[in-house]
Amino acid sequence: MLTAAARDTTDAAIIERSWRDTAAFGLLYDRHAVALYRYAQRRLGPDIAQEVVAETFLAAFAGRARYDLNRPDARPWLYGILSREIAGYHRREMARLRALARYAPEPPAESPADLVASGVSAQAARQRLAAALAKLTAGERDVLLLYAWGDLSYDEIAHALDIPGGTVRSRLSRARRKTRDALQLDPTEAIEE
Repeated sequence: MLTAAARDTTDAAIIERSWRDTAAFGLLYDRHAVALYRYAQRRLGPDIAQEVVAETFLAAFAGRARYDLNRPDARPWLYGILSREIAGYHRREMARLRALARYAPEPPAESPADLVASGVSAQAARQRLAAALAKLTAGERDVLLLYAWGDLSYDEIAHALDIPGGTVRSRLSRARRKTRDALQLDPTEAIEE
């Protein structure tokens, strides 16, 4: 049970306060924008990440009256909105992953030999990871990346994507197996780079 002071600082309390004072919603942005941006940047690259996060908060602000105030933490809700925004860019994401898997940038010409060797190894791993992610279904990729990059629990992922917890477990298991087979290692370790 939350104390009265803790309830006043929960995301739910901030959202409820924003119904009367729209400026209060900025506190929710201050709390979660950086984490959402990091996740979106990993999914879509920095050029699109800012736009997607902005759209996420616009959608959250517009839908704040429908927020379930029994949920003190708005992270799963925000990640759910962000995931839907990212789905709008799904085709671009797939093209980017396929291109990354096919083409490696040239290593720097003036780097020391050991730096070049480690850069080539990292690029090769990145290419294999991109190719493995491109082969996952959208649902598998969303669950895997929300777990690895969004640092959400199974229950939070279920809430974010509006799917049952068992579906989260099975999708994550399939995504891990497929990615592990493609990379010959644990995908959550490779993805967290």
